[in-house]
Amino acid sequence: MKLHDLRPKPGARHRPKRVGRGIGSGHGKTSTRGHKGQWARSGGAKGPGFEGGQTPLHRRLPKLRRFTNAPFKKEMAIVNVGDLARAFEPGATVTPEALLERRLIRDLPADGVKVLGDGELDRPLAVRAHRFSEKAAEKIRAAGGTVEVIAS
Repeated sequence: MKLHDLRPKPGARHRPKRVGRGIGSGHGKTSTRGHKGQWARSGGAKGPGFEGGQTPLHRRLPKLRRFTNAPFKKEMAIVNVGDLARAFEPGATVTPEALLERRLIRDLPADGVKVLGDGELDRPLAVRAHRFSEKAAEKIRAAGGTVEVIAS
C-alpha cells in the first residue's frame, strides 16, 4: 500500500452544508439561522470576554499601576556565625567557596554572601564575605578572628 492509495472509509466524509444558496437548496432564506434573535443577525456573536451583561473580569479587577523596587533587590546567601562555629575548625579561613563546599550555602548569588550574628562563636576564624552585620563582625572579632569584606 502506498500513501496515494489511502482513502477514507465510505460514508466517513460528508459534503459541506451550502447555506444561503436559494430556496431549492433547503438552506436558503434564513440560512439555518432561524428567525430573529441575536444569532440570526450579522455581528451577533459577542466577544470572547462577554459575560452575558455581567461586568466582565477585565473590568472587575483593579488596574495594576504600582511602582516596585523589586528589580533592584539584592540577592545574598545568608550564613550565621553559629553555623561557622559548627562547620570550621579553629584558625580556619572562611570564604564563600569554603561555605559552598561545606554546604552552608546552596550557591553563590550575584550579590554575594552576608554573615549574620545569630549563634555563638568560640573559635578564631578568618572570615571573608561580601557583607557582615555589626553583631556578626563584633562576635568574630571577640572570638579572636578577623573580618575581611570582599569588594563585589
